[in-house]
Amino acid sequence: MAQQQVDATAETPPAALGPDGRPARSPREIRLVMIGLVITMLLAMLDNLIVGTAMPTIVGDLGGANHLSWVVTSYTLATAAATPIWGKLGDLYGRKNTFITSIVIFLIGSALSGLAQTMNEMIAFRALQGLGAGGLMVGVMSIMGALVSPRERGKYQGMFAAVMALATVGGPLLGGFITDHFSWHWIFYINLPLGIVALAVVTVTLHLEKVKSTARIDYAGAALLTVGITSLVLITTWGGTQYAWGSKHIIGLAVLSAASLIGFCYVEQRVAEPMLPLTLFKNRDFTSVSIIGFIVGFAMFGAVAFLPQYQQIVQGASATNSGLLLMPMMFGMLVVSLVVGQYVTKTGKYRIFPIIGTIVMGGGSLLLSTMGVGTSQIVSSAYMVVLGAGMGFLMQITMLVAQNSVELKDMGVASSTATLFRTIGGSFGVALFGAIYTNQMTDTLKSRGIPTGGSSNQQLTPASLHTMPAPVQDAIHHGVTNGIHSVFLWGAAISLIAIAASFLLRGAPLRGASQPSEDSAMAAAAH
Repeated sequence: MAQQQVDATAETPPAALGPDGRPARSPREIRLVMIGLVITMLLAMLDNLIVGTAMPTIVGDLGGANHLSWVVTSYTLATAAATPIWGKLGDLYGRKNTFITSIVIFLIGSALSGLAQTMNEMIAFRALQGLGAGGLMVGVMSIMGALVSPRERGKYQGMFAAVMALATVGGPLLGGFITDHFSWHWIFYINLPLGIVALAVVTVTLHLEKVKSTARIDYAGAALLTVGITSLVLITTWGGTQYAWGSKHIIGLAVLSAASLIGFCYVEQRVAEPMLPLTLFKNRDFTSVSIIGFIVGFAMFGAVAFLPQYQQIVQGASATNSGLLLMPMMFGMLVVSLVVGQYVTKTGKYRIFPIIGTIVMGGGSLLLSTMGVGTSQIVSSAYMVVLGAGMGFLMQITMLVAQNSVELKDMGVASSTATLFRTIGGSFGVALFGAIYTNQMTDTLKSRGIPTGGSSNQQLTPASLHTMPAPVQDAIHHGVTNGIHSVFLWGAAISLIAIAASFLLRGAPLRGASQPSEDSAMAAAAH
């Protein structure tokens, strides 16, 4: 590993040190920084949810409906590919500066997207926005890792769970409101005042150790990882929709992804400062929570993507209400996350929670798979609470364990890797569940003698459903129900992998104020 030099200004070692070797921050200092971090996290999570609601209006204004999917895909690709790179840059050159840079890039992309005059411009500017977005979540998590010890972090994780719940439920509502009452341009412009506030708060209140590095950037590793991740995201985006799973395009992307990732592993073992040190995976806890994070992303994005289909088509909820009907899941996640965070801070014990969480998450998926045509909203809401509770045990704990498994110098890489596994898991979840859902829907309609077209299911809306004959409506109700049944049944089965991984966790002690990390001790000696 290349040597890093830490600037030290104090003449005597402090009595108490934070995880980064600086004097431990007061709760007031941390709360001030948290304002900027929470706003930034809200920006990162809201964007795609808001934009999705406005897409029909954007297409109507700019044209280019055949390129519609690329408005989302370009953002997703750039975000996924940039995530591990931002994490490593933060470790090498300082988390504050890289975090601020990512916010600035995100805001520039947002402003340009709002000014876009053609669909091609929109796609390009969304890619730029996604490039910055890749550093937002990673920056928030790695900065928290530098400010607050793992033992104390539980007190603050409820804020992040609340932001996630707010973004998931409020994003589509806010996107629809802005589009209807202002214009689609403002779904991008709204990021600017929020981002400027976040920039100001972070610039003024965030003080971290200055890190100077003489390490050379691992360009080859970064390029190979980018190609591998991009290919994976394209496979999950195009597979079963734009191209058949067995088409030469998907197979070619799979071969390219495999070759790139194998080449990446080869390079990482031979460079002085790898983009993603493979030695991290020798730590059993880190590997276990990476697997769990992948499955959590798989289950969470699957639920969010397909539950509204059931709520709107079968239960008759409006698009707005279906977003609100996800609140029980978010409520379960928020309450459990708050309770778990406080318990971990008080006791330092956490090993049991991933086990409970994976089992409860699998149980929630199994319950949701039992929903039928006549299932009431009260019953489905209760099932969603169970699924949300399972996620609440896992969402913050997996990041906590990943960061606790590494030294401070690798905090950014650990945070970006955990985020990346969750993102890729979500992409695979939506792709696999989408294929299962569509096949079950089509098979049900065919079995009832209802003709199906290539895009009929995609064009189905509650409004169009009411214009159809009663037998067709009944067939569609059963088709959607069968699709949801299969989706969540597979989700429960895949949860078994996460359950097995959770039992492999060793439950290493969390670093705390009374138990400074190795990096903290070294920094104190430097003083």
